Amino acid sequence: MSGQWRARFDAEVSFANGGRLRTEGFRLDIPGRDVDEADLAALFVRHLGLLMVADVRISNRTIIEEPHKGGRGVGTRSPGGAPRLVELSHPVTDGMVTLPGWPAPRITDWLTFEASRANYAPGTEFHVGRIDMIANTGTYVDTPAHRYADGVDLTGTPLDRLAELPGVVVRVPADVRAVDRLLLAPYDVAGRAVLLHTGWSAHFGTERYGAPEAPYLTGAGAGALVDAGAALVGIDSINIDDMGPVAAGERPAHSILLAAGIPIVEHLTGLDALPPEGFRFTAAPPRVAGMGTFPVRAFAVVD
Repeated sequence: MSGQWRARFDAEVSFANGGRLRTEGFRLDIPGRDVDEADLAALFVRHLGLLMVADVRISNRTIIEEPHKGGRGVGTRSPGGAPRLVELSHPVTDGMVTLPGWPAPRITDWLTFEASRANYAPGTEFHVGRIDMIANTGTYVDTPAHRYADGVDLTGTPLDRLAELPGVVVRVPADVRAVDRLLLAPYDVAGRAVLLHTGWSAHFGTERYGAPEAPYLTGAGAGALVDAGAALVGIDSINIDDMGPVAAGERPAHSILLAAGIPIVEHLTGLDALPPEGFRFTAAPPRVAGMGTFPVRAFAVVD
């Protein structure tokens, strides 16, 4: 006996942007004979490289002990050329609103050019600014200490989870709120920064940005990213969790990702300028002890 397993099944796929796909008698390599229907659906979506999948229904499933035939990878590389930098963070400005109802930053002078002249030789002057703000301002990173009292803070989060990470962009259809497991299944996320491009950053600074229909990552989606070995997860929405009334204050995506030591970057922007992959992502904050969240200068280097 081969000790390797394949599944034979029929499948009906519904797409978030319309249309269906039906297959009969499809055969697919599986890791073991006990694979459940949800895992099989995710493997099927990934094997075919299907994007914008809303639902997969599996029927007539049979498990066969049979040698693996191999699966093909998905995704494309950006064309070659000189590297370019892409800005992915919002500027922090005096009085800006990041989260409606939360304090805005105040940017003032601590030492003006004029006042500094008394301290230096003629013709020499300096400016020192002051900023008073909460940590959740602009584009920022969440570390485990943001969610868990015993979690590591900014100083304990290693640089290899924050800087020079190979990245992948997940394009989320405009009419989809919940980024679930099947939408993520086609992507190779192991060791990567997974950036959810919802387009919601277009509303940043407006009342609509905090609306209940803002896109988010589901708990099942977060769990799939943990299982697949994602290094960091970012989103260009107001929160990686559902902010709607049905959520009732639950934060499964934060809880699952941060429990696994995966940093979260919220309030990204400019993700439309990135290719699907072929770039490196950085969102590194200062090493402030005792802080679980802090603004970052998020950017990508595109190969």
